[in-house]
Amino acid sequence: MKKKLLLPTDFSKNANNAIKYAIELYKRESCEFFILHSYYLPGYNKSDMLSLEPTVERLNEVKGSAEKNMKRLKVQVSLNDHYSHHVFHFLNEFGSFNDVLKKIVKKEDIKLILMGTRGETDDRNTILGSNAANVMEKVRACPVLAIPGDVIFKNPNEIVFSTTFRKVYKEIELATLLEISILTKAPIRILYIQKGQGLSKKQEENKVLLNQVLGSISYTHHVLSNLNMQEGVRCFSQSRESDMIAFVNKKHNFFGSIFSNPMVKHIGDHTSVPILALHDVKEFES
Repeated sequence: MKKKLLLPTDFSKNANNAIKYAIELYKRESCEFFILHSYYLPGYNKSDMLSLEPTVERLNEVKGSAEKNMKRLKVQVSLNDHYSHHVFHFLNEFGSFNDVLKKIVKKEDIKLILMGTRGETDDRNTILGSNAANVMEKVRACPVLAIPGDVIFKNPNEIVFSTTFRKVYKEIELATLLEISILTKAPIRILYIQKGQGLSKKQEENKVLLNQVLGSISYTHHVLSNLNMQEGVRCFSQSRESDMIAFVNKKHNFFGSIFSNPMVKHIGDHTSVPILALHDVKEFES
């Protein structure tokens, strides 16, 4: 069975770069890529007969533009992808960005969303630039890999995985992290930001369980002290020139601590390496 991946696009260079990154990351895997563009008119209301006609005209205009851009993108992808085990679906969907993503994830049983974040020279008004962090927070049925616009694919030298050891990780939660590690032969660097005297008994038990989940994958443990989570992850990954950061995004908790000032003002503004957001198994099942 082919792995199903969702690639949102706003037809920007940033989004195109994310598509190229996804293709190269999974070049040895049988995959179905769903390249998705969503278009929407705020205030569109079919029941408002007074405004229906001009709204429909505007809607048809936006739809036509989306179809024209998607046609161009389809040609670009077909020219650049040479892997016979890759299948592409090109979708234009009407609706708000997150709602459309949630619908396609559920309908197609998507296993991973790969999307661009805004690079330093990218247009600040592009939908992906403004929505990358929001997708990580709102679209929680599958993991999200956010790729900065200036990052060209290469096998990451290592993947930093930050944890507090306060929860028991199940294999399904870390499946995408393990998969990327195996595909790219990138070791996982488990980072613990120590506060206080050390790990509690429960944390030690959770650490052992995490090691069991990681199994034969190459990994090492690292500890930093006297830093908050944001600064710890930033300093560790920057000092080692790590090529990817991963974390389990516990709703309304861990995400807020990792992706807030000063580490990242907005994830689309300042992220320099791909970020993999994983989710609690309870949220996968909900």
